[in-house]
Amino acid sequence: MNDSPWATEQVPAGPAYDALVGPHTRPMPIVPDAAGRDFDDREARDRGAAAVGGPPIRTEMPPQEPMPSPPPPPSQAPQDSSPPPQKKRAGRDLRAAIGVGVGLGAVIFASLLIVKAVFVGVIVVAVVVGLWELTSRLQEKKGIKAPLVPLAIGGAAMVIAGYVRGAEGAWVAMALTALAVLVWRMTEPPEDYLKDVTAGVFAAFYVPFLATFVAMLLTADDGPQRVLTFLALTVVSDTGAYAVGWRFGKTKLAPRISPGKTREGLFGAVAFSMGAGALCMEFLIDGGAWWQGLILGLAVAVSATLGDLGESMIKRDLGIKDMGTLLPGHGGIMDRLDSLLPTAPVVWLLLALFVGTG
Repeated sequence: MNDSPWATEQVPAGPAYDALVGPHTRPMPIVPDAAGRDFDDREARDRGAAAVGGPPIRTEMPPQEPMPSPPPPPSQAPQDSSPPPQKKRAGRDLRAAIGVGVGLGAVIFASLLIVKAVFVGVIVVAVVVGLWELTSRLQEKKGIKAPLVPLAIGGAAMVIAGYVRGAEGAWVAMALTALAVLVWRMTEPPEDYLKDVTAGVFAAFYVPFLATFVAMLLTADDGPQRVLTFLALTVVSDTGAYAVGWRFGKTKLAPRISPGKTREGLFGAVAFSMGAGALCMEFLIDGGAWWQGLILGLAVAVSATLGDLGESMIKRDLGIKDMGTLLPGHGGIMDRLDSLLPTAPVVWLLLALFVGTG
């Protein structure tokens, strides 16, 4: 048998075959080429098939390459889809933030200039509202029911006791507030008792107890100047961190806690706060010196940053951006107290060391 792929089946030739299928459809003989390989005369076979009106036994078409697609017109040319670079923008409404900040500053200055006791009332209001925001967010996001009533009453008493009796009065009021939280929570079912009272004691320490040091700053003869120094250094630290970080910030300070804070911003806070501290200690605080202001400014920048990070940690755990919406452009009261609360005892302690508590 012939193994050539082009071979056809051999059939006997003769008159009977010719009469049956016709003489022109008889298979063509296989002819060896010069190299000894068998091949069939395809051209002759095709001509024979065409003579009887039949199709050729096999035709081969040369492979055709695909036609190249025409280039797209200039109007359809691919364009760069990457968005244009965005300019840095502040995360809040600056107009509203500035307006609210000016309004709060006016209230603080007015209360300090009128009577010291009026400013103590401002502290009490801020503490009560801050406790309400904190306990509300804890219950909404975590199901923690820290009792607000004993916290609000104890917090107000804590601030007043600190103003009247100093640090001793503040500690006694803190202990009584914690006890009131434990007893108040007993009126409800025991489930989650430990979680609720722990959150209540934390809230009592975090908001009113730390705020008591602001009232204690006010008890000195130059109390209004000390409070203004405390507020000015904290605000200047936050402003320096924001301005330098927004303009030059590249290296993240604590990306897992607060992605917007940078190391460059921290350097800005330190520089601004140290400069403001030197000026305040030289011109506002009786018996103060400029070098003491440098130390005070450095401590304020560190404590304010840590306080801000601590508040951010709480809000990340709760899954919220702001503690409240009371202050347009700022969030809630607690969003403004975050850096003030931990800074108050630092300023009180350093001023007591530098110039005394009188």
